[in-house]
Amino acid sequence: MFSPGFLVVVVVLIIVAALPLLIDSSYFLAYSINVLQYAALATAWTLFSGPTRYISLATTAFFGIGAYTVAVLSETLPWFGVLGVAMVIGILLALVVGLSTLRLSGIHFVIFTFGLAELVRQIVTWYEVNITKSIGRYIFLDITQEDIYWQLLALLTLVLFAGWWIRRSRLGLALRVIGEDEHVARHLGMNTTVAKVSLFVISATFMTLVGAIMAPRWTYIDPAIVFNPTVSFQVLIMSLLGGVGHLLGPLAGVIPLTALFEVLSANFPNHFALFLGVVFLIIVYLVPNGIVGVLQSRFGRRGGRERDAGKEQT
Repeated sequence: MFSPGFLVVVVVLIIVAALPLLIDSSYFLAYSINVLQYAALATAWTLFSGPTRYISLATTAFFGIGAYTVAVLSETLPWFGVLGVAMVIGILLALVVGLSTLRLSGIHFVIFTFGLAELVRQIVTWYEVNITKSIGRYIFLDITQEDIYWQLLALLTLVLFAGWWIRRSRLGLALRVIGEDEHVARHLGMNTTVAKVSLFVISATFMTLVGAIMAPRWTYIDPAIVFNPTVSFQVLIMSLLGGVGHLLGPLAGVIPLTALFEVLSANFPNHFALFLGVVFLIIVYLVPNGIVGVLQSRFGRRGGRERDAGKEQT
């Protein structure tokens, strides 16, 4: 027998998957793709940064690697072969980065991951300018916007399932202990390096696949487009608004902020970074635990008062 929660999730997924067939609107489809893109990225980011409390700004590095893999190999390999190669490249890069940097913590880790994204962008730019003698690439694939929508939805489903499984595994327990106090985790005999690198690789692999799936949406890409550092900050802000302590928390931040960021980028393109910073400060000061944290706190207190009242009556 399936639990009611599982059945609800299945029904919701069926409805969301059918939306492109039910709503004939190119704008709705484009907006929905953006929501699914950031939902997958933010949830993947939370898989690692949520329990460990390591703030990573390397999202755009893996996202861009996935997109560029498609641009390079799309004419020589079948689509799922390209996705497989992108996944392998993302895993290898994440292993190298994880093994060399996850001994850092705090602000040092944040700065390094931000620098990593810029380093990858500069390497790709140097290669394009000096080796291929061009700064960008064209992508011509017979993949529709609906295909991108369904592939992102399938990937988001996999990310959520991975998060559900990890939180109930020994790996999830180890990461929560690391997030509370890494020194205690080591004294308990936990291999913190293996735990952190393992989840960092899983998180980065999903980010790489998001970039690969999104690549056909653009006819032309260059390093400035796919390695845009704004993507890393948007994912961070969306995750913080929703709440990184719950698996579904990022979704609560992605839906409203995707709409807000689209309005700001369309009407204030030259000041978007400024507004992004303002939104970040507002979230940090007003909802530090995210929307889900606020709801849990409010309903938790209400439930506690109701239980206390029941005890008094008895």
